[in-house]
Amino acid sequence: MKKMWWLVSLAIVLLSPTFVSADCASLGRFTHWILETSHTLIFYAGPKPLARIEIPNCEITPLSTIRLRTSYVCELDEIEIDGVACHILTVEILN
Repeated sequence: MKKMWWLVSLAIVLLSPTFVSADCASLGRFTHWILETSHTLIFYAGPKPLARIEIPNCEITPLSTIRLRTSYVCELDEIEIDGVACHILTVEILN
C-alpha cells in the first residue's frame, strides 16, 4: 500500500506541469503594440514590453485594429483583429 501511494504521488508530481501549461498575461495596462511578424504581436506599457502573443490563423498588418476581449489573456483565448475573433496560440510574458 505504501509503495502504491508513493507511485501515485510521483505520477501526480510528474504530470502536473502538463495540466498547468497555459501561459497568461495581464495586458490591461498596455499602451501600444508592435507587429513582430504577420502573426505575432508584442504588447508594451510605455517602453516596457509586457508580452508576445502569437495568433496563427489571422493576418495582422501595421494598420490592424486590435481589441482585447479581457485584460487578462491566456493561450487559446480570443482577441479581435480587424473585427474578426482570432484564437491566441501562445502567450509569452516578457517582463
